[in-house]
Amino acid sequence: MVLSRRNFLNLAGISIITGVAAVSLKNYYTRVANGQTTKTEKFGQLIPDPNGILDLPKGWQYQVISQVGKPMSDGTSVPTSFDGMAAFPGENGQIILIRNHELSPHEFPGVMASKQHKYDHFSQGGTTTLIVNKNRTLAKEFVSLAGTNRNCAGGTTPWNSWISCEEEISTPQLNSQENPDNVSVKHGYNFEVSSQGKIAKPIPLIAMGRFRHEAIAVDPRTGYIYQTEDQNDSCFYRFRPQEPGNLKTGGILEALVITEMPRIDTSKNYPLNQPKSVKWVQIENVDPDDDTLRYEAQKKGAAIFKRGEGICLAKGEFYFTCTSGGMAEKGQIFRYNPAKETISLFVESPGAEILDYPDNLILAPFGDLVVCEDGAGEQFLIGVTPQGKCYRLARNAYNNSEFAGVCFSPDGQTMFVNIYSPGLTLAIWADWQKIPGA
Repeated sequence: MVLSRRNFLNLAGISIITGVAAVSLKNYYTRVANGQTTKTEKFGQLIPDPNGILDLPKGWQYQVISQVGKPMSDGTSVPTSFDGMAAFPGENGQIILIRNHELSPHEFPGVMASKQHKYDHFSQGGTTTLIVNKNRTLAKEFVSLAGTNRNCAGGTTPWNSWISCEEEISTPQLNSQENPDNVSVKHGYNFEVSSQGKIAKPIPLIAMGRFRHEAIAVDPRTGYIYQTEDQNDSCFYRFRPQEPGNLKTGGILEALVITEMPRIDTSKNYPLNQPKSVKWVQIENVDPDDDTLRYEAQKKGAAIFKRGEGICLAKGEFYFTCTSGGMAEKGQIFRYNPAKETISLFVESPGAEILDYPDNLILAPFGDLVVCEDGAGEQFLIGVTPQGKCYRLARNAYNNSEFAGVCFSPDGQTMFVNIYSPGLTLAIWADWQKIPGA
């Protein structure tokens, strides 16, 4: 989208915006149209990469540590479609990465494992684990979850595991001779993968709900797990486990309601930076046969978010992206405060030049959010300051595939990120504290 005054004033739409909150949003778009953008250049201009893979700020470095099709330590090949990822501490300063592979049954190369280690023998999705040395070289790589569908994102737990989320709700009842994505069991679940050890036993965490899962984040104070859903009319969920650290014992699934705005669609004309009180309603049918869980939530007043995706915990608050929300339909970032039980719209993209379809995100050691774009054309890692200003942190010079799985090593010295397709995992480093603006 071209950032013209006419475009932004049209988006602001005086005739369709009413009330104090809407005026605030209109003023936001008008400021951008007048050149008062929400952009900044915290780390300076991106330097073109002579190798044509990753453009970075001056003084930053990277190396490729994993690539699709390469042989792994367990004798299988690296699957394609690199998506969500997280970093854990390993032995002797090593870093453990667990990486999702967002694959349907017809897609190859898939996650390969013996039948006894697969949840569904038709399915090609799952996770791989990478052991990375102190010098950012790969020591080991192997399959850690297999037989799942479209493992999109997920999140870490305080007990050092990875929750891998299926963004798929297929069932054997939908099988047909013409369908290349037939399955043998129901999908639409979360699966837990230990950061330590070998391939996980694929046990669906049914109590966390059956829907198009995207990502999760855990509140370490309470053990509550917050979940996003990738639908145009998705909801925002909270899972209260019966026994934190042992999710297989079940728990209570709830959906967020904005108290004064039941069933509100937050994707249009939603006020910026105005905290609203929330409450939670319990979901009774957590494992529906059809993709209807969100409809139960909405009947009980749950707020609607447009394509909820990445979520992270940052300084006691949860930030989550709505990939195509907003007046420009280019994305929003919401902020939920569990201590105050409030939610607010933190960032709304007025156009692709600012932020283009935000997806995975993480809090960086230098205090900003780092957001993966999943839009059209050029793709960037976007930094977002605590004031909501956006800047470009890296550019995919390799192709126009999305960035995914951004995360930081436990010591904060290395940023890892994936180029989704055909599949590259990159390690990025710099002296964050000595770079101007950090």
